[in-house]
Amino acid sequence: MTDHDLKARAIALYDRFTHIHHDRRAFMAELTALAGGLAAAQALLGVIAASPAAAAIVPANDPRLTIDTPEWPGAHDRRMAGYRARPRLPKGPLPVVIVIHENRGLNDHIRDVARRVALEGFIAVAPDFLTPVGGTPADEDAARTAIGKLDLGQAVEDGAATIGWAAQIGGGNRKVGAMGFCWGGAMTNRLAVAAGSALSAAVPYYGPAPDPSEAVKVKAPMLLQYAGIDERVNVTAEPWIAALRGAGVSVESHIYAGANHAFNNDTSVERYDADAARLAWGRTIAFLKRNLA
Repeated sequence: MTDHDLKARAIALYDRFTHIHHDRRAFMAELTALAGGLAAAQALLGVIAASPAAAAIVPANDPRLTIDTPEWPGAHDRRMAGYRARPRLPKGPLPVVIVIHENRGLNDHIRDVARRVALEGFIAVAPDFLTPVGGTPADEDAARTAIGKLDLGQAVEDGAATIGWAAQIGGGNRKVGAMGFCWGGAMTNRLAVAAGSALSAAVPYYGPAPDPSEAVKVKAPMLLQYAGIDERVNVTAEPWIAALRGAGVSVESHIYAGANHAFNNDTSVERYDADAARLAWGRTIAFLKRNLA
């Protein structure tokens, strides 16, 4: 087995662990058998898993930004909280972009992504969808477990309430877009369905799609970003794209050949694809500026 094949199989195991069964003991047993020993398995895990210690691209104290941690009403008397970044010296009212986290909850990587979005000329709001159950825990396995136990319907309601709140933010131009990654990509799709015309643009990254019958409810232009090596998600892509187009939704979609699921996450050495991430990011920002101006 080549080193490339070994890493590809390890990434597939990790994807099943993080998105399907969440059983770390079973995952480590499989990874150890694949790698040929526990030490080798731990080393392999170190390059495919996201690293919470990875350096931020935009520092948390970047002087160009104003940062705060607002709270706002969710649905049915629930509360939501999150992280907000905006340009310190805006030249006028700015669009709001909701940045939706992966299945590890609101962590430092997503805060960093929110700061990157803000530097592009937006008010970036990264909600913590685990707020109703106490917020994102520090342990990512615990966060994944908590995400898996969320009432998805309630989470979508809270996301729709967040869009309504974001449209009224001081300094905003009353237009709201959403972008999300993995679990957040799926949530971005669901919010496009639930929010209707309240959402002005949506960019799901490698997010499993809703039932195609829901496409008729989508009013926002959609930019769909997919990894080439992501069969679990991609099997839902074509039916969703076709249904959106059939419903008259403005749709742009891209599949990044050779890229793994989570290719935008620069905290994972092996899954991060700098070229794909750079191209997708440029497309994302241009799309958001075009539709939220």
